Amino acid sequence: MEPSAYIDRLFSILRDIKITQYGGSPLELGPATDIIIGEIKGYSARGNKLIFIGNGGSAAIAGHQAIDFSKNAKIRSMSFNEAILLTCLGNDYGYDNVFEKSLEIFAEPGDLLIAISSSGRSPNILKAVDAARRIGCGVITFSGFGEDNPLRKSGDYNYYIKSGSYGFVELSHQILLHMMVDLITKEWQK
Repeated sequence: MEPSAYIDRLFSILRDIKITQYGGSPLELGPATDIIIGEIKGYSARGNKLIFIGNGGSAAIAGHQAIDFSKNAKIRSMSFNEAILLTCLGNDYGYDNVFEKSLEIFAEPGDLLIAISSSGRSPNILKAVDAARRIGCGVITFSGFGEDNPLRKSGDYNYYIKSGSYGFVELSHQILLHMMVDLITKEWQK
């Protein structure tokens, strides 16, 4: 694919983002983003934190966004992608349980889990969402690939990227999260 065709394809994918509430009700990008930013600010105002999780490229997005939300948007955030944490919990409980166990250790009722998975089928991400629900956390998901992926149906709000390409899905997730940081940061600067 030529570079200009790649960019055109990315723009097309970004224009076709699907956002749903728990239960599947669709939302438009603008109103959904306003609602979700309001929710994020509400969690922060109550003294709660954002918790980001992901595997591979999604782990990089999770770590990057935890820092950006903390530093730029001034919203306390963390990610569970520290090598020591992952290898300790993976060794003791199995990799499928690393995020669930991390939530059991660090999450508090009222925190917000942001679960990022290109496929929406990673067992450790799905188990973490279940754990977040048990603990009393809110959940926002970012997924792609198949429209029927289980992560897409599990959050209070769910962003879905209609693409089977890791590059397009990961870029889209990163853009959406950066957009939220930038919009919140701009509000603080007023």
